[in-house]
This record gives sequence, structure tokens and C-alpha cells, in this order.
Amino acid sequence: MTITDRIEINPKVMMGKPVIRGTRIPVELILRKLSEGAKERELLEAYPRLTKEDIQAAIRYAADSLAHEETVILNTSRQAVRK
Repeated sequence: MTITDRIEINPKVMMGKPVIRGTRIPVELILRKLSEGAKERELLEAYPRLTKEDIQAAIRYAADSLAHEETVILNTSRQAVRK
């Protein structure tokens, strides 16, 4: 499945996790490394097939995924628990 021109989901690649197209680099890995303080330059050095545009696409994919996520709020107050 093509998500964007840079992100794809293929059940035969990384168990269907979103990856950078044509690689086995998961979007999750890029986001995790960035959240741990990795700089764009460090990612590009560590993963030579990765481009600046790929990193931006991974961030955009994550933002889009959250924007379209459905949120269900459960009532967890004591009154809801009492019978």
C-alpha cells in the first residue's frame, strides 16, 4: 500500500509497519531516534539510504496518523465504577 510517495506499508516488509519506501527503515525508528535527541545529520550518516525528505515524510506521516486517530474517552470516575 502506498501511503505517500515516500512512506509505504507492505505486509512482506517489516511485518507491515510503515517504512521509508524502498528500504526497511521503519517510520517508528526515525521518530524514536529523533525523540531521543538524534540530529538529522546523525540519522543521515547512520542510514545512508535515508534523505532529509524521508525524515520529513516520517514526521508528517506520524502527524497525519494522529490527526485521523479516533479518540474514545471512557468515564473512569468512581460513580461509573459503582453498581
